[in-house]
Amino acid sequence: MKKLLIMCGAGHATSTIVRNKVEQWLDSEGLRNTVEIRQSAVASEIDNIQDGHYDAVLTTTQVPSYIQDKVINGLAILTGVGANVVFDQIKEQLNL
Repeated sequence: MKKLLIMCGAGHATSTIVRNKVEQWLDSEGLRNTVEIRQSAVASEIDNIQDGHYDAVLTTTQVPSYIQDKVINGLAILTGVGANVVFDQIKEQLNL
């Protein structure tokens, strides 16, 4: 099972909205049972991201520059504008 982290500043409101949309997308693609989703705050996950605990990381907020190359910007999923591009990035990162 692939591991996807969805994070925002506090790990509650924004990431919950994005998580729901990602879960709907996974369902529509028939991939829901292949991805384990964790939801958290950026500050709580920096070490885990650096250590490679996740196959893909999606964020709706700024992240430190030293982990930016490991993170997908998920703001488009929140707004709906360009969400398909982000879903494609998730699919590629997770090798689905």
